[in-house]
Formats: sequence, structure tokens, C-alpha cells
Amino acid sequence: MTELCQGPNPDVRSPRFAVPAGATDTHFHLFGPDYPYAEGREYTPPDARAQEARRVFDRLGIQRFVVIQPSVYGTDNRCQLEQGAEIGLPMRAIVVVPRDTSDGELERMDALGVRGVRFTLAHAGALDPSDIELYAARMSELGWHLQFMVRAPQIVELEARLARLPCPIVIDHMTMPKPAEGVQQPAFQALLRLLRTGHCWVKLTGAYRLSEAQPHYADLAPFARALVAARPDRVVWGSDWPHVAFKGKMPSTTDLMDLLADWVPDAAVRKRVLVDNPAALYGFD
Repeated sequence: MTELCQGPNPDVRSPRFAVPAGATDTHFHLFGPDYPYAEGREYTPPDARAQEARRVFDRLGIQRFVVIQPSVYGTDNRCQLEQGAEIGLPMRAIVVVPRDTSDGELERMDALGVRGVRFTLAHAGALDPSDIELYAARMSELGWHLQFMVRAPQIVELEARLARLPCPIVIDHMTMPKPAEGVQQPAFQALLRLLRTGHCWVKLTGAYRLSEAQPHYADLAPFARALVAARPDRVVWGSDWPHVAFKGKMPSTTDLMDLLADWVPDAAVRKRVLVDNPAALYGFD
């Protein structure tokens, strides 16, 4: 039996910068006891339901969101889609589905707000990476994208394949670079090359997981700033709430949003990251 994760820090306050209308959290998860967890999972999350997510969003000034299927639910997307709908804000979702999912089921999900499929290659139980091209062909037909959670060595191995895919791709957690190795490390340079094509998007997420300079994560600032400088139109932000499978001191979700004041100091560019880019990627009105 896996160990129960600690719950999120309940202290959520307003960010220290003016949050623009339409601000979007593009990466968080929902969990509840009514939805069975997958066997062989790497962690057991705490409950994190629609009501609590809405409280966090209201405090942060988030008005739209993208809920992301976590590895612990396998291909059962009900918690994200059902609980997400209960939050009561404009919603998009990224799911994990078997390769033989019917066109009709994908069209049903599209109507619910689904806009992509996630390959969580950094954790056990992910979709088979040999199927990436098969999924990409279907994503292209639907107008969806593929999202990848990969560890640094994996993006180096996958770079050429990802660059050839017919659909857009999104990379979680800045591709999980090692801060001590600097922005010249092969994985981060691979991400920058993909980003500059315009075919790739990246999420400024997971700083608390990656940083060796907690809690203000100064060692990640060069990475975030390099991504924004390379393609300010291809960068989005997410809270990664409720911060599952983290064994250190639980971060403040507001502190994670406040990082944008330092990483993206220009208010107009910050609006692109929080509002315009998510609208383009996920099809928000």
C-alpha cells in the first residue's frame, strides 16, 4: 500500500501583483474517494475536490482552469471531468485514454472541454511511448495536443520524434531540469529548440519539486526567464495544486503564483502567460 500524501497548504492569499481578468491555471488535479485509484500507483493523494479548488482559484484570481489527469487514476478520467465541472468556471481538461478509444468517445470528451492527452512518462503506468505517433495523428484530427511529463534525459531521447509530430505538444514542469547544471544542460537546450519551432508549449510549473534553493526557488529563475525570452507566446502557468507526492515542506500556492512577478516582470507579457496563451492553446473564448 502506498503512503498517503500530505495535504496542500491551506493558507492561500491574494498574489502580490495585479492578476489580469481571464487568468488561467493550466495545471492542477482533483482527487476524491468516490473514484478508485489504479493498482501499482506511486502515491496515494489526499482528497482535493471541486469546492476546495474553487476556494483556491477565487483567492488567486483564477477565472479559467485546465484540469490534468494524474497518473494515479490511470485511464479513468471521471474524477477530473465530473469534479472539474462542479467548480463552476470555464473548464478545459487533459485526459489519458487507451489507444483503442472510439472516435465517438473522443468527440464526447471534446464537448466536455477535453483538449489533449497526457503521456506521464516520468511515472509508472503511463501510456506506451511507442504509441506517441499513433496518438498524435488522432490529436491532429481533433485539434487537440499531446502533453508530456518527462524527466530531463527523456526529452533528449524524444526530441527528434516530438519535433516531427503533426499536433502541438506541451511540456510539463519546464522538462524537470537540474538547476545545478544550468541552462546549457542538454535537456533544457532540447526544450528551447522545440519551443522555438512554435510547435511546442511549456508550463512554468513544479518549481517546488525542482528547486535546490527553496522556498523562493531562485535557482529556477534563469530557466523560466530563458523560456519566456525564447517564445513568450508559447509559455503558460499552472499551480500544480494540490502538490501531491511532495515530501518537503508544503509550498504556498500563492508563493508559486507570485514567482511570475519575478520570472515575468513585464505586466503585458505576464498577461500573455496567464490569459492570452492559454486562450490560444486550449480554445477559451
